Formats: sequence, C-alpha cells, structure tokens
Amino acid sequence: MINPFKSLKQKVFPSYLGVDIGTTNIKVVEVKQGEQLPRVVNYGFLQSSGHLLRSNDVIQTSSLKLFSEHATDLLKAITAKMKVGTTTVLASLPIFSVFTSVFEFPEMPENELEKSLTFQARQYIPLPISEVAIDWMKVGEREDDKGFRYQQVLLISVPQELIKKYQLIFKGAGLNLKLLEIESLSLGRSLIGSDQTPTIVVDIGSRSSSVAFFDKGQFKFASQSDYAGSSLTQALASSLNVNPLRAEELKKEHGIINIGPNYELSTIMLPFLDVIISEVKKAQFNYQSQFFAPHNTERLIITGGGANLAGIEKYFEKEFNFPVIKASPFTKFEYPSVVEPLLSELNPTLTVALGLALKEFI
Repeated sequence: MINPFKSLKQKVFPSYLGVDIGTTNIKVVEVKQGEQLPRVVNYGFLQSSGHLLRSNDVIQTSSLKLFSEHATDLLKAITAKMKVGTTTVLASLPIFSVFTSVFEFPEMPENELEKSLTFQARQYIPLPISEVAIDWMKVGEREDDKGFRYQQVLLISVPQELIKKYQLIFKGAGLNLKLLEIESLSLGRSLIGSDQTPTIVVDIGSRSSSVAFFDKGQFKFASQSDYAGSSLTQALASSLNVNPLRAEELKKEHGIINIGPNYELSTIMLPFLDVIISEVKKAQFNYQSQFFAPHNTERLIITGGGANLAGIEKYFEKEFNFPVIKASPFTKFEYPSVVEPLLSELNPTLTVALGLALKEFI
C-alpha cells in the first residue's frame, strides 16, 4: 500500500536554536536543514541600551557575574516575538567566563595524557577540581630540533556554578539546553570551517572583545579584553558632552571615515580603537610564543557588533600586513531573500549564534 505521507515525513527536519548571550544583548537564530545547506528560518536579537547610561545594567560581566533573571526574561521575550518552532538550544559561553590554557606534552597514550592534564589542571585552575567541568582538545603538534615530537593540548574548564545558571536560565524560559560550548569554537565553525588559512578572528562586542587564532582549520588559542565598542561610545559622549545614547547613534551613523565634517568624531574614537588593536597584537605575540608559531597569519576577520563600525576594516588593515575582512557566516546557509539587504549588519552580529546551530548539520 502506498503511504501518501512518506515523502512529507522525509522533508520534516528538526530545527535548532543557536543562542548567544552577550554582555548587553541576546542573539538567537533558528536553523533547519534546507535543500542543500542548513537554512536560517528565523532570527532575532535584543539589544539593551541601559548599559550606556548605567555601567552595571548588563546581562553578564567579565567578572563571571551572570544575571539569571534578566537573561531569562529577555529570552522569553525574544523567543515569544520570534514564535520559534523548537525549544532545543545550543548556547555559547563567552571566553571570559571559562578558564583556558594550552599545555605541551611529549607524545604519549591518551590515558596517560588525561592523567597528566588532570595534574596540570589542579595547579592551574583557581577553583577546586570538584567545582569545575573540564574538557580538552588537541590543537597542534610540533617537532623540536632534536626530532622529539610534542602535542599541544587546549584545556577548557567551566565553573559548575555557571553551568547550573545557564541551565536554570533556559529552563526558566521554557527551553531545552542541549549544548554549551565556548564561543571561539562557534566562531571557527561559522567563519573558518575546514579552511587551512592561518587566521585571526577579532570579535568586538559591546563590553568585551575576544581574539581567537586558527590554523589548518583548527582552533588554537584565544584571549579576551575589556576594551570594546562601548569604549568608543563613552569617548564620544565625554568629548562631545552628549548623552551616551546620542553618542552611540553618532558612532553608528558616521563610523571612523576620516573625511568631511565628521573628521572630529574619528579623532575622538581612534585612540580607543588603537587600544583594541594593541590588544590583538599582544594576543598575537602570546600565541606565537606558546605555539612556537611563525609570523604567518594571512588574514584577519572582524566580527561582533563592532565590525559594523564604518571604516574599521581599512583602519585595521593599516596596522597588519595581511587582508582584513568583515565576517560573512551566512555564506554557509540558505536564507529567505528578504534577508539579503540586511546581511551587511546581520553577518557579524549573528556569527556566534549561527556557528552554534551549524554544529548540528556538519
């Protein structure tokens, strides 16, 4: 007997929510399988502007404070507005909320490596081992001038208390948390994939920036800085004696294009952008030192809300000897045609959320 619903069932695919909880905003994408690529069927983000007026009006901070009730309320609001078709969530952990370090070991069996990592973790992690969740991944290998081979391992530890907070946040919002991962891995999935090009990814958020390094398609190293987009906004507000909300509007409207009557705005913001660039260079030095890496970076990708600052790619490019480009994660997805005109802004804003959802389709 012919089943008239058979072909229909074959086209019904599960969808997933990628959720990126930042310091001052929440980004959500809903993704399901498309005809050839994963398809973005829904997205939304809530941006809190209160932090511009009150420094403590944030969702979470780099001092590991996560304001659970606020985050839950925002998640409820955004998912209700989106009318999401799933409750299954993959969420990110900002780099400042986890402890990461790269260790180098001689080649050894995996069971011995795990014992060595546990020993190192006890010395490095500033919390009792019983209070953290630990994961690790091999991120490289090298051979010294005597022919001895070493493996480089990234250790990741997350406070159990923070994991429980995330679980409560999503449960309170009526969502099912399937996965937590550090945002650097999500960035790599949406921007790098299997691309072998040595790359720096600079994620400029509102109150925090991160710098991640990739080589041969592999995440290698990351660092974090408290200099970010709001640093530029506050500089404008102070120098021009205007409300921070107005300063944010001016920043978005004019950027750092050093021509015409708005030249003054650029001169105010550039010293703070220089600090972010200095943080990137410091991270680059630390990466090369830890990995004995050659100076072979071939490109830099800017993402996060700060990537939408007009003129930022050209300014960064003056400071580095390789191309600087704006993130474009939507190239890995299908999406409705109505989204096309918005991609310039959405690409860097939703990079982490898209990388999370993409995990279920590769």
